[in-house]
Amino acid sequence: MALQLNDSNFQSEVIDSSVPVLVDFWAEWCGPCKMIGPVIDQVSSELAGQAKVGKVNVDEARDLAVKYNVRSIPLLLFFKNGEVKDQIVGASVTKDQLKAKLLALD
Repeated sequence: MALQLNDSNFQSEVIDSSVPVLVDFWAEWCGPCKMIGPVIDQVSSELAGQAKVGKVNVDEARDLAVKYNVRSIPLLLFFKNGEVKDQIVGASVTKDQLKAKLLALD
């Protein structure tokens, strides 16, 4: 299961992480977000120990959404060493593509 990220744990879980992190910016009312949600959770469990996967509900963490310029969701940001290295907008991506992109950040 993906980590639930918010303003209070984003720094420690994402920015300070020693492994790559995939962050899914989503909302309850977003259809494509709900479609990709289970895929995000699968990536999280399959890459446990190699990478982290977290979700940010943009309605509950507006400051993070603003900080990372979230204009459309789902927005998937790939972090390494506290910096955004890559991104995917939308839900048209496979689990294998997500895993490959995340592991390639090393």
